[in-house]
Amino acid sequence: MKQMTITPAAAPDPRKENPAMEQAFIQARGADVFYGDKQALFGIDLDIEEKRVTSLIGPSGCGKSTFLRAINRMNDLIPICRFDGSLTIDGQEVYDPAVDVVALRAQVGMVFQKPNPFPKSIFENVAYGLKIHGMTPSKSEMADRVEWSLKSAGLWDEVADRLDQPGNSLSGGQQQRLCIARTVAVAPKVILMDEPCSALDPIATAKVEDLIDSLREHYTIVIVTHSMQQAARISQRTAFFHLGKLIEVGNTKDIFTNPREEQTQNYITGRIG
Repeated sequence: MKQMTITPAAAPDPRKENPAMEQAFIQARGADVFYGDKQALFGIDLDIEEKRVTSLIGPSGCGKSTFLRAINRMNDLIPICRFDGSLTIDGQEVYDPAVDVVALRAQVGMVFQKPNPFPKSIFENVAYGLKIHGMTPSKSEMADRVEWSLKSAGLWDEVADRLDQPGNSLSGGQQQRLCIARTVAVAPKVILMDEPCSALDPIATAKVEDLIDSLREHYTIVIVTHSMQQAARISQRTAFFHLGKLIEVGNTKDIFTNPREEQTQNYITGRIG
């Protein structure tokens, strides 16, 4: 099996209003997804830029989570699901049969809607991915990586004196940041987030949003959110999905203040959705 190795593409200049899209870090072309005989995504053409936050918005059942899971082939876990078209990361085809899916998912991490810490200690939760991917040959390097990951997730100061306690003993917001620490520990290039704040209270949500804003300096982040306010706060680009189709994508400010498509305007103003 061929191992997928992803190297960072040149980051676009954030000072430019319309950065060049010739080589987007993640690129979908004619992407269709089927669940059995039912088509869930229709010909998606979408460019996602490196080291920016891209929000996927739209009504429930519009296909945004399906597209998110297509990026790291999580849909492969559904036997009746089929992908057609092209989806590349840094120019490499994700659905090439030779791609090592385990290696792909290490480099394209995912944070789910509900925090899902393993039934292990805080330390072991973060170290788990490092162990299964053989990334830390010594105990001292393992400890250093766990500390770095927890600091990256803004959690170290809260848990440094109780790393041996169960991960599920933390609050909901802390558990979600622990899952983010677990994701960044294996040095991914991309982080996918599927409604990461929907189960959190406003204070925990604010902490996760601040964390997302800091993480984008190092990672390409794609987030599915039902909250248009959240998309406006944390993302630089926004894509609007409706009935399995990509209706519009652009700079977040433009999508929310001056959308080109009537369907986008109707969703933002609450007339559909």
